[in-house]
Amino acid sequence: MKTYYFNLSASYDKCEKLYLAGSNAVVLVAENGERVQLPTVNLRPFVTRLGLIGRFRLIITAENKVHSFEKIS
Repeated sequence: MKTYYFNLSASYDKCEKLYLAGSNAVVLVAENGERVQLPTVNLRPFVTRLGLIGRFRLIITAENKVHSFEKIS
């Protein structure tokens, strides 16, 4: 398994794009500089009225499937 960390800060208005038809994935840049494609369904639970803010940890399997995505601070 591989672990990635992200610091995300997006306004609520920008997060509306996560719910548009055809918006199935986003590309995020991890703290180590790697680009990672993540299904939008993993981000949606963390959107608040302020937007998407915080530090997150993504763990993926050897098959590049999402094992877990969680807010850590």
